[in-house]
Amino acid sequence: MFFRTIYLGTQSLLLHKMRAALAGLGIFIGTTTVIWLVAIGEGVSQRSQDVIKELGAKNVIVRTKKPIESLGQQNAKVNIRKYGLLRADYERIIAIIPSIRRAVSMREFKYTLRVSDRSSDSKLVGCMQPYRELNQLEIARGRWLSQRDHEKKVVVLAHDTARRLFPYQNPIRQKVWVGKELYTVVGETKSRTASAAIGGSMDAREYNLDAYIPLSTMETRIGDRVMKRVGSSWQGEEVQLSQITIGVDTIENVDETAAIIQTLLAKYHAQEDYAVVVPKELLIQAERQRDMFNLLLVVIAGISLLVGGIGIMNIMLSTVTERTREIGIRRALGAKRTHIIFQFVVEAVLLTGVGGMLGVVAGLFCAPLFRAARSVVTKYWPDFITEDMLQIEPQIAMWSVVLSASIAVLSGIVFGVYPAWRAARMDPIEALRHE
Repeated sequence: MFFRTIYLGTQSLLLHKMRAALAGLGIFIGTTTVIWLVAIGEGVSQRSQDVIKELGAKNVIVRTKKPIESLGQQNAKVNIRKYGLLRADYERIIAIIPSIRRAVSMREFKYTLRVSDRSSDSKLVGCMQPYRELNQLEIARGRWLSQRDHEKKVVVLAHDTARRLFPYQNPIRQKVWVGKELYTVVGETKSRTASAAIGGSMDAREYNLDAYIPLSTMETRIGDRVMKRVGSSWQGEEVQLSQITIGVDTIENVDETAAIIQTLLAKYHAQEDYAVVVPKELLIQAERQRDMFNLLLVVIAGISLLVGGIGIMNIMLSTVTERTREIGIRRALGAKRTHIIFQFVVEAVLLTGVGGMLGVVAGLFCAPLFRAARSVVTKYWPDFITEDMLQIEPQIAMWSVVLSASIAVLSGIVFGVYPAWRAARMDPIEALRHE
C-alpha cells in the first residue's frame, strides 16, 4: 500500500512536470541557501577568530597598576612613588613558566619631543624588537628598532608624530630632542587605527602619536623616575616596566599561565600594583557572535524555505481542485479519508524531498563554486576584492545540511496537510458530479 501510494504520487507529479519543477525549485533554492549562507558564515567567523588570535587571544597581559595614594604621601614636599612591574619580574616569568612562547616588556609615558620650534606631545615607548609584530605596526620609511640599537639614541616616529615634527621633509636621519638629548630618527610607522587594548599596548589609545626608543636606552638615559611639579611640591613616579605581554603556546594553557603569573607576582609584591589580564574573552565573544550570525543566516534562509513551502501548498490546492472527480471515484470504491490524506501528503513530501536533496547536493559544492566566483571577480574586477575576502574559505557545517534537509521534508508535511485534509473532507457524491 505504501509503495503503491508513492508510485501513484510520482505518476501524478509527472503529469505536470513543469508545475512540479517550479514548485520544487523554491525548496531547492531555500535548502541551498541555508547551506551556502552557513558555510560562508563559518568561513568568515573562522577568519575573524584567526585575526583575534593574531591580535592577542593567546596572550597574557601583565600591567602595572597605580596603587591608591595615602594621605601622608599627598602632603609630602617631595613625593616619589615606587610601584609596578620590575625587570626582575620579567626575568622570573620567562625562567619559570615553560608554556611561554615569547615575552615582550615595555615602558611608556607621556613625553614632549621637539625639533626647532616644533613640538609633539607624544607617548614615548621604550620597547623591544618584537613590539612591532605584536602590535602590527608597519614601517612607512626607514626601519624598525633592532638588536644593534642597544642603548643607542635612536627613535622611530609614529605617523602623526613625524608629520608634526617634520611636516615638509623626510624625517629619516634627522635629529629630535628627547628631553635634553638628541636622538636620530631611523624609521617612521604607517598610520594605524586605534587599539582596543588587545595587543601590546597598555591602553586603548592612538598609536599614531607614539615615539619608540630601545627599552635599554630608556633605562640608561632617561631612567625609571619621572618628576613633575604640582603646586609647591614635586611629585614623581618610579616605574621600571609598564607592561609585559606574554605569548602562550596554546589557548588551552592561557588560564593556567595567568594563574601561575598571578601567584608568582603576589610573592614578590607587597602591594597590588599589577594586574593580570587574559584577553581570551575576545575569542569567546567571537564564537558567540558567530552563533548569532549563523542564527540570523538560518532565519533568512528559512524564509526562503517558507516561501517555497507556500508554493507547495498552492500547487497542492490546485491539484486537489483538478482531481476532485478522481477523489470522488476513490471514495466511492472504498478509500478512506486517511488514504486520501496520505496520498496527497506523500505527493507534497516527494516534491519537497526531491527539491531538498538536489539543494543539499548543490550546497556541498559551495566551496569550489565560491572559489571559482572569487577567482573570476579577482581577475576582471580586482577592486571589489579585499585582502580579507581572499582569506575566507567556506566551511560546510553538517548541522546545516541535516537542518535544511529536515526542514525541506517537514515543510512538505506541514504544507501538504491542509490540501490533503480538504481533499479527504469532500463529499464523494458531490465530487463525482464535479466536471
